[in-house]
Amino acid sequence: RIFGELMLLIESDKRGEEYAIPLTYSEPENCFSVPDNVYILGMMNTADRSLAMVDYALRRRFDFVALNPAFGSERFQQYLHNAEVPEEVVKLIDERMLALNEEIENDSRNLGPGFRIGHSYFVPDGDQEEPGLEWYRSVVRTQILPLLQEYWFDQPAKAARFAENLLT
Repeated sequence: RIFGELMLLIESDKRGEEYAIPLTYSEPENCFSVPDNVYILGMMNTADRSLAMVDYALRRRFDFVALNPAFGSERFQQYLHNAEVPEEVVKLIDERMLALNEEIENDSRNLGPGFRIGHSYFVPDGDQEEPGLEWYRSVVRTQILPLLQEYWFDQPAKAARFAENLLT
């Protein structure tokens, strides 16, 4: 119930104290509103839409901008260089992930563009090992391959083929 009230209050024409409402589980004098100078930015992978009714309700209230994976972009390459990822690993990430995402995008029967793998998997956080070849392989083994096995659970040979390609 509280979430439903919040969804009403985040609509652009329902912002400000004049639209304040008491929340279900609070005292009547404690009203809640969303200030009109608050901007809500949401990130959603279209592959993660499991609550369809909530998804539709949210979609009516927001504008959407598609963000594509940054593999192959000069900006992402520069980011990796600044994070001290070796040039050969940067090239490996770009080449392998671009090829994989092309396959995912072209798999219109099961997947499609919304299932492409994003570049955030390959953003070093500074707390792990040196961002070199072993770091790349660790990301692939622990994060990318389980996702591919889920994507192509009914095509294990295809998942294995991409696993081999990503790790060699």
